[in-house]
Amino acid sequence: MSARMVIVTGLSGAGRNSVLRALEDIGYEAVDNPPLRIVETLVRGDKPLAVGVDARTRDFSAEDVLSTIDRLQTRGCVRPELIFITASPEALQRRFSETRRRHPLALAGTVSEGIETEQALTRTLRNAADWVIDTSELSLAGLRQIIDQRFGLGGPGMSITLVSFGYPSGLPQEADLVLDTRFLRNPHYIPDLRDRTGLDPQVRDYIRQDPDFPEFFERVSGLTDYLLPRFVREGKKYVMIAFGCTGGKHRSVSLVEMLGSRLRNADWNVLIEHRSLGSRSAGGAWKAMPGAHQGAPMPGVQK
Repeated sequence: MSARMVIVTGLSGAGRNSVLRALEDIGYEAVDNPPLRIVETLVRGDKPLAVGVDARTRDFSAEDVLSTIDRLQTRGCVRPELIFITASPEALQRRFSETRRRHPLALAGTVSEGIETEQALTRTLRNAADWVIDTSELSLAGLRQIIDQRFGLGGPGMSITLVSFGYPSGLPQEADLVLDTRFLRNPHYIPDLRDRTGLDPQVRDYIRQDPDFPEFFERVSGLTDYLLPRFVREGKKYVMIAFGCTGGKHRSVSLVEMLGSRLRNADWNVLIEHRSLGSRSAGGAWKAMPGAHQGAPMPGVQK
């Protein structure tokens, strides 16, 4: 079996260093910003490898990074995966302002100029990435948990993350499958339910009464029953399924909770994340995660 290798790249301030540290903590040998010409010499068969590459790397070019990955794949002794870490310009601006650091590509200019330059330099890598992680609204704890779920070594089979979100905040960039629940009846327009969430049984009962709900849930359940065993057979260790609605409070949360309960009863390893509520849970009970509230800045992102 080929060794596992993760190449981590992305935008300055988005959390690349935090991802490298998270990978190191779960057993990867982490090497940050080596010259591209020596990356192939770092591969060893006895330990998984994480390599950080960004626009500060000597002789950096997106094309050279992709050529290096192609050569590694051709050798067959390693199976490299490319992760691209990104965040919104607003989040990056805020982080550089909070840490009072200059952007590495705009030492004599503004942070926004550095962000735009780096986006242009790395656009090819983002398009080619196996996985894009948007950290704009992720806490450090949330980011580490995602890395552990997807890249943990020798874990208990495939992990499934179910995410609810509101469309105004944008789609979860790392989702493998996104389902829109906005066609279902909206509890927001019921005064007794407006201030509740999909964690409340009364909200879920109201949504279940929608004539379109039974067929929708049956089709979604059938789709997951079909896909998940095939993902396992393919060797996937992590899959994210996202449900969206207008505000991310009622319909998407309800569907995530209902599907999560069904999958847990079928003995799948399920993590639930409600992004608009700022919560995560594993196992059967919902619990808030410290520092995971919406819009929380990521501690330690100072690249």
